[in-house]
Amino acid sequence: MSGKGTVKRVCLAYSGGLDTSVILRWLIEEYRCEVVAYCADIGQEEELSGLPEKAKDSGAVECVITDAREEFARDYVFPAIMGSAIYEGVYLLGTALARPLISKHHVEVARETGCDAVSHGATGKGNDQVRFELAFRALAPELSVIAPWREWDLRSRSDCMSYAEKFNIPVSASAEKPYSIDRNLMHVSFEGGILEDPWRAPEQDMFILTQALELAPDVPQELVIGFERGVPISIDGERLSPAKLLAQLNRIAGSHGVGRVDLVENRFVGLKSRGVYETPGGTVLHAAHRAMESITMDREVMHERDRMAPRFAELIYNGFWFSPEIEYMRAAIDVSQQNVTGEVRLELYKGNVTICGRRSPVSLYSENLVTFEEDQGAYDQADATGFIRVQGQRLAGRGPFSSG
Repeated sequence: MSGKGTVKRVCLAYSGGLDTSVILRWLIEEYRCEVVAYCADIGQEEELSGLPEKAKDSGAVECVITDAREEFARDYVFPAIMGSAIYEGVYLLGTALARPLISKHHVEVARETGCDAVSHGATGKGNDQVRFELAFRALAPELSVIAPWREWDLRSRSDCMSYAEKFNIPVSASAEKPYSIDRNLMHVSFEGGILEDPWRAPEQDMFILTQALELAPDVPQELVIGFERGVPISIDGERLSPAKLLAQLNRIAGSHGVGRVDLVENRFVGLKSRGVYETPGGTVLHAAHRAMESITMDREVMHERDRMAPRFAELIYNGFWFSPEIEYMRAAIDVSQQNVTGEVRLELYKGNVTICGRRSPVSLYSENLVTFEEDQGAYDQADATGFIRVQGQRLAGRGPFSSG
């Protein structure tokens, strides 16, 4: 934390939304400091329109936008898919993966613009405060951190809207539509406001990336996803950059209603939170990647990776991307992916992703071994007798009614 009067210039992670628009003005008023607004372009699309002008109109001395879309897909999203990172069996970690990347560029911009502090718009109840500040601690411990939601007397987004009105700050939130939206190249998340009632269904007009199932095409669409050493590289034979591949899958899968998730998750700070997510491209890639692994990954390596996957997801969710344990896991995951090369054919239809085929030049699958037809002596079925006897040796006489 940093004391008022000791900070001269603050680099604020700025989105132009309600919270950070209010925070920008609040920092100027409360700390009497200069504010550099910073935003990482990780696929917010139209949300970035007019952002520099808006920041400067609100009092920022500078607004820096970094294009990190390719880096986000390549160095954060794809490694999570390779590690089968899915939090609590459902959440594909779109927000959690973005935070360390945002923080990395945040401290770089802060140093380049002569700031002695950084600030963020995460609340004192959420995960993002932890994610941002653990990254700051790892990457730039010399910078002070200002977390307005833990300092000011504004207690709700309604208070923030009143503050914005007082200082003539234009914001997109409203009393009629007060939920929070976070968008990036991997997903769109919705939380807060009307979604805080876990019994209430999300409004259909809320969704951005995915089509309602009743409006999705009545004809299935087939795709072929190519992989190289675990990394998605192509769609229908066309090689694409990571960001372009993910964006194209979002458009295609989203049109078929793929990727909607509504869940109540366990936040790191100990609260349960209801979130609604759209992750069309990520949903397809997770399914396709798993299918690719099924014919190319050694059984024991797969099982070890799968044992690691829930912990890998939990560490990402909790904000430990820049930690020794994540570094260790990523090294192991990279080794596990060395043989994961080939193509997966799948079908998209009414919210479903169905695997239709898979092939690889380095496949471990042998049709000659598994066939029920004549196998030409490649596998001697009589060998299974001894195998089963050895495996069952310790089980002899220990059934459910045994007193032994």
